[in-house]
Amino acid sequence: MAFRLALTILAGIAMVTAAPTASAQQVEGIAAVVNDQPITTLDVRNRMRLIISSAGVQPTEEMLTRIQDQAIRGLVDETLQLQQAQQFELEVDEAEVDDAIADIAARSGATVEEVEADLAASGIDINTLRQQVKADIAWQILVSGRYRSRIRISDQQIETALDRFIQSASQPQYRLGEIFIEITPQGGEERAVGIIQTVYEQLRQGAPFQAIASQFSDAASASSGGDTGYLPLSGINAQVAETVTQMEPGQISNPIRIPGGFQIIALIDRREGQVIEQLTLAQITIPNSRLTDENRSALSEAAARVSSCDALDTSMGEIDGAFVTNLGEVGANALVPTIREALDGLEPVAATPVLDTAAGAQVFVLCDKALTGPGVPSADQVENQLVNQQLSLLSRRWLRDLRRDATIEIR
Repeated sequence: MAFRLALTILAGIAMVTAAPTASAQQVEGIAAVVNDQPITTLDVRNRMRLIISSAGVQPTEEMLTRIQDQAIRGLVDETLQLQQAQQFELEVDEAEVDDAIADIAARSGATVEEVEADLAASGIDINTLRQQVKADIAWQILVSGRYRSRIRISDQQIETALDRFIQSASQPQYRLGEIFIEITPQGGEERAVGIIQTVYEQLRQGAPFQAIASQFSDAASASSGGDTGYLPLSGINAQVAETVTQMEPGQISNPIRIPGGFQIIALIDRREGQVIEQLTLAQITIPNSRLTDENRSALSEAAARVSSCDALDTSMGEIDGAFVTNLGEVGANALVPTIREALDGLEPVAATPVLDTAAGAQVFVLCDKALTGPGVPSADQVENQLVNQQLSLLSRRWLRDLRRDATIEIR
């Protein structure tokens, strides 16, 4: 369960995992100030407990330093997000927070009550989690409200992306888990190196990859535990792809330097690519017993003029002895070579030349075609992916601008 506190906690860090006493709460200091709004040391300690609990890490002194850095950074970002929500008079309904926590519990294989009990046993106030969830919900609403209506995805963009998916669908597909640590202007490469090394060590000690990704990764996939879904090799960063092809399912890579930061990859699954061409066909036949030079010629001329599959019965009805059969969807690999070759290169709606078959003289009309197989999404799915990619990029830019323009003091 993602919210089970690590069983072994070093005695030296008891102050982090133990609940503060009433007297300790009275002397809490200020850890950071964001636009005159304080973040207390109690806030930081509670967030550190939450990270330790949900990530299932075995904290060392070095790890605690990284967790504290992550806790403060997360609290600063959430404060900025909630300040924006207040500025736009956005209120997140508590029922939305309840639903989000229920979803977190379900994905962890637990009930909400079990999550709350685990948090309480770890000295974590449930409001620490609720505040994190509320900020995330508010930010998603703000980003969507500010940018979604401005995003325009053209049919050409969808077709280009779909073509790219289709072309790569014949390649092996890799389902990855990813943890990305960004090199930020504030922390620089030294900070990123420290975090990725610490995270890698925790993974080697058995910390759950999904939980670590959720708490530490800067990638958009963090919300799904780092799961990228199935990707073709051509859709994977070149440095990462080289490593992935040498991995077996269940393995975790060493940290990989990529543009903008460092990445750790887990190979969840691998499958062979497969593309099947589905053809929607109609068939016009003149049986051998009715075939003449005249109706064969008429069939050839009519086939050259085909412009609609809906009117085939009418257009072919004037040809003596001809009848139309709707074949529906047929896999191209199920057709005999002669027919498949005749259809090759045709675009809907078009007909083959007259073919001599055992049934007589036949023409096949291609009404529609589509490529299906693992990794080939629908046009709607492609559009949603393109929109979400742009929203994710705009979200990071907005938050970066908020950090740049804010008055932030870390004490």
